[in-house]
Amino acid sequence: MNANRARSQKPKGSNTSVAGLEFTKMHGIGNDFIVVDAVTRPIPAGDLASLSREINDRRRGVGGDGLILVMKGDNAPFRMRMLNPDGSEAEMCGNGIRCVARYVRDRGLTDSRLIPIETGAGLLELGIEDGGQRVRVNMGPARLLRGEIPMTGPKSETATGFEINAAGRPFKATAVNMGNPHVVIFTENVAEVPLEELGPAIENHPLFPERTNVHFVQVISPGRLLQRTWERGAGATLACGTGACAVLVAAYVNGLSDRAATITLPGGELVIEYEPDGTVFMTGPAEFVYDGYYERI
Repeated sequence: MNANRARSQKPKGSNTSVAGLEFTKMHGIGNDFIVVDAVTRPIPAGDLASLSREINDRRRGVGGDGLILVMKGDNAPFRMRMLNPDGSEAEMCGNGIRCVARYVRDRGLTDSRLIPIETGAGLLELGIEDGGQRVRVNMGPARLLRGEIPMTGPKSETATGFEINAAGRPFKATAVNMGNPHVVIFTENVAEVPLEELGPAIENHPLFPERTNVHFVQVISPGRLLQRTWERGAGATLACGTGACAVLVAAYVNGLSDRAATITLPGGELVIEYEPDGTVFMTGPAEFVYDGYYERI
């Protein structure tokens, strides 16, 4: 059986409550999500935070880096809501939104190759490429001011090359908002970074009132960067799409990269472009894994 099209035996139309729901497991370069169609089968609001904590549990639930609800938009055909494994809601998710674009296209919710999708970070436009295998996303503008991240300090000051102390160690960092907050730290050997120690220390640092995603980056060349990520509300993940965008922007403004580069993450590669007007584009794959039914006990 093709795992990409494996289906549960539960009948269609069974999404009548958050007690049980049909879902599709998808991933973008290893960043995996539980995707729920709330367009044709709306689910009650319920306690979505609790549902996300349960269903994303890799031992007692389905397991994933986030719960994604594909919904009808107010000013676009679709809207994405994404909840982290800790129950918090993310404004945006780069790998997740590529999965949403492929989901609505492959599942017949649209036949358009150019798909606008609402997110907590605003309206984004996605293009389907390579016969549906890859998705290019206009991620909107990168924001570099402290007040935009958000972080403490003078709101109009650029958050580039500031010092941060975490786990008793000093680092020079750059912060970028790509619809959600990111901190980028460059290092000579990304494989040696104690991510499980430094990630949560920086995520919860007092500098960031809404917490932050954390990325350690090794520059291989101006056109290639290596990234390891600690995601806010999720922990260490194989990939982070908005994070890869932040990494390229941070590398460019620090004179370490070109405006376009391939970002290599543990789960795969993304191509990121930083336009002169500040707009960032991300291109990468989105894959189906399987369909299933989750019943809460």
